[in-house]
Amino acid sequence: MHIVMVSAEYPPRWGGMGSVVFHLAGHLAQRGHKITIITRKHKSIPPTQPGVEVIPVRWAPLPMAFTRSFGKNALKALIKLNRRRSIDVVNAHLPLVSWSKAQFKMIEKNIAPVVSTLHGSWVGEKEGVRRAAMNRETATWRNPNDLAIRLTSWWYKRYERNGVLESTCSVAVSRSTLEEFHEFYKIPDETDIEVIHWGCDQRVFRPPDKDNEAEQLSHERIRKAYDCADEEALSYGPKTETPMLLAVGRLVARKGYMSLLRAMPLILKEHENTRLVIIGRGHMKKALLKAAEELGVAHAVFIKSGMEFEELAQHYRSADLVVYPSYYEGQGLIPLEALASGTPVVTVDQPPLTEMVDDTVGGLFDRGDHSGMAKAVCDELNGSVQRIKKAKAGRKRVLESFTCEGNAEAYEDIFQRSVQKRHWRDK
Repeated sequence: MHIVMVSAEYPPRWGGMGSVVFHLAGHLAQRGHKITIITRKHKSIPPTQPGVEVIPVRWAPLPMAFTRSFGKNALKALIKLNRRRSIDVVNAHLPLVSWSKAQFKMIEKNIAPVVSTLHGSWVGEKEGVRRAAMNRETATWRNPNDLAIRLTSWWYKRYERNGVLESTCSVAVSRSTLEEFHEFYKIPDETDIEVIHWGCDQRVFRPPDKDNEAEQLSHERIRKAYDCADEEALSYGPKTETPMLLAVGRLVARKGYMSLLRAMPLILKEHENTRLVIIGRGHMKKALLKAAEELGVAHAVFIKSGMEFEELAQHYRSADLVVYPSYYEGQGLIPLEALASGTPVVTVDQPPLTEMVDDTVGGLFDRGDHSGMAKAVCDELNGSVQRIKKAKAGRKRVLESFTCEGNAEAYEDIFQRSVQKRHWRDK
């Protein structure tokens, strides 16, 4: 099949959506399909994969409105591509591409069946931003994107609803997202939507290889750089007195970093040599560093704006625990990347995160409760034997239920079903 994936994110524009689209495209190409990616133009050149063509298009860099400009230019590219080579399936990744009913109908009628992937909802995003603001994560007006989500999500949700109602089939990335669409957008029960959780690359995100000398040196370098390098830590020992906590994700309010910083004094009270490493880009870096100073934990907090993919994977392996305090996710890839790396996760006791994480692979706390977060972190750090068991269970869970290979197989099935449905519909 010739499958065209329309995604506003694609490497080097990393993000959860960009990562999964990249891996899905590569694995589908390995299964013999021709893949074309239509994505936003970026100053850097996208990475190449055998069997994958990338078509960058222009877009207006305006909060929320970019989804319409990207959608318009992506549609032009789609029409032009179809003249050059017939298309079997169009896979639209929502909500970052906004098409009207008429545009969806035109694609379905004149080009190919559409399978819309629902990465979350604008209404859910709005609720996440609102909850974060109520918990003093940051002021909404400081981030144009957060402000636009709060003020205009009611308008843009129509495009998501179009995607579900006008597509041949749809895929929700979690049961939680599926429930959101039924609750917020009144999707008829008979609509063809199924849940396919994203997986991660278990070859990149993997447990430590203690026999690999270069990897061991990288591990030692990382632990020393963050001042958490006692002998136990340098040998990946669970009884370290200098634990390393890792948090990964964009530096925006709904990721919950302020609550994480508020938890740090309580964590340091019980584990005084703990160090927290935050990896992510965003507008909150200065505010987070200032908060760390005010809380008296600046010596124990490190914020890195970004790094190469392999270096990030080594950080997952080198950490003792990953903390993910997000207020809203469509699914959330960070916990899976941590579990695949053999690192337990402490996260919010709320769907969709509980669709991946439970007390057999990590710990849970109430959303926005920094005291509960601190207790959950300390409980994991105190249980060295249990942490080893959870590390193994987490890796096993990813291999059984959350792999890129599994994604490719599941999407291949739904793409083939959409082609068959359109064939019978057109008869």
